[in-house]
Amino acid sequence: METRRRAFLASLGVGVLGTRLARAQSPAASGGQSAPPVPVRKAKTTTLFKSPEGYPNAIAATPEGLWIGEQRTDNAHLVDWKGTLLKTVKTESKNTSGMGVGGGYIWMGANAAPNGIFQTDMSSKTISHRQIPLGGGGCHGVEYVDGKLWIAALRLRGILRVDPKTWEPEFLIPYSVPRAHGTAFHDGAIWMVTGNEQGAGLNKYDAESGRLLETVRFDQSDPDPHGLAWHDGALYSCDAGIHPGWPDNKSPTHSYIFRIDVV
Repeated sequence: METRRRAFLASLGVGVLGTRLARAQSPAASGGQSAPPVPVRKAKTTTLFKSPEGYPNAIAATPEGLWIGEQRTDNAHLVDWKGTLLKTVKTESKNTSGMGVGGGYIWMGANAAPNGIFQTDMSSKTISHRQIPLGGGGCHGVEYVDGKLWIAALRLRGILRVDPKTWEPEFLIPYSVPRAHGTAFHDGAIWMVTGNEQGAGLNKYDAESGRLLETVRFDQSDPDPHGLAWHDGALYSCDAGIHPGWPDNKSPTHSYIFRIDVV
């Protein structure tokens, strides 16, 4: 009985959040006028340096440098912007597929059992391990912004904003792409790595309303994006070398960090 009650409350919570977002995006909310077409732009990529272990599936930009989450070992490495290793933090995450850094902690998103978000301090001590609110499951992106966590939650098919202190869900941005991955925040907007039959891309959402602002397409010859971060006027990503349905290391730029300029 208690299990059914929790499931009902979780589905109710998603509905409330989704309704709030749907109202913000509806034509009526903007005076009944239909939204303009969403711009489609192109990505220009520049390959930079390899990650310390060669399987980077999450990144986060900080004043100290670039944090890289490795998918095979679930270590978090801090490197400078030339790729020099500065620090390593070990975590208990599993199949890491997203990371945020903030509040003095590393927040790793586990995409394999036991799933959830692992909060780790800078001395490799696990502070907490909690499931994604409103349904649990895996994730493919985590971002820490102004004391909040943004989680690309696979089971919810949305980017969920969570208060990391209370672990209460606050806002949901639904997505409809087959593949969702890393997220990055800049200037009031959330960027997310996407993918479909035509290849990889990016979606940019307004962080207040959830409205889709623009999309970006990658060429087939570009690196395969996984993690995502914003730094000094540009987006950065990593090519994990692991992609569902592909042989490992199929991408010629696997293990590399690369810069993305939107043109």
